[in-house]
Amino acid sequence: MTRDIAEAPADFRDALMSLREAPTHPRVTLTEVPAPSRIAPFAAAISGEIDAPTEASGRFVVLHDPAGQPAWEGTMRVVALVKAQVEPEVGRDELWGDVAWSWLEDALAGVPHRARGGTVTKVTSTAYGDLADRPDEVHVEIRVSWTPTTTDLAPHIAAWTQLMAACAGMPPAPEGVTVLPERNM
Repeated sequence: MTRDIAEAPADFRDALMSLREAPTHPRVTLTEVPAPSRIAPFAAAISGEIDAPTEASGRFVVLHDPAGQPAWEGTMRVVALVKAQVEPEVGRDELWGDVAWSWLEDALAGVPHRARGGTVTKVTSTAYGDLADRPDEVHVEIRVSWTPTTTDLAPHIAAWTQLMAACAGMPPAPEGVTVLPERNM
């Protein structure tokens, strides 16, 4: 966090507390990390990683400016990032960015927020010469931010972990079904 939690306004403290019991995807490992310090007076950040069937990682940042910021349309902002290496076929798919954005929209459906915006980036690496035997590598990155309309951020971080799982190639669970972690036998 950028400042001591005791100095933070009550609504920011409430928002952070709501993250503790959030129903995040069971395959995503979460870790608190240093937050950016220049964007807002108060901030907290969490990194996430998933390893199945492909790797994905990301960051979930909560920003709070008690004075508000016009671009945010509020006093709090979530900034999220998801990175993943995906199948080489994705590199040839012109609509993949639209698909990735639709995963985000699906994840945030029913989550109270406004002022959502972001980008989807796809980078394809093709090897040549002595390295020509290597398969193409495709990396995707989704950067997005939105303004929560309540201090309950549990559904927001749950949506972010759902998006990360989708980028890692894990199909979404039907509503009301809990995905159990895989067991090694």
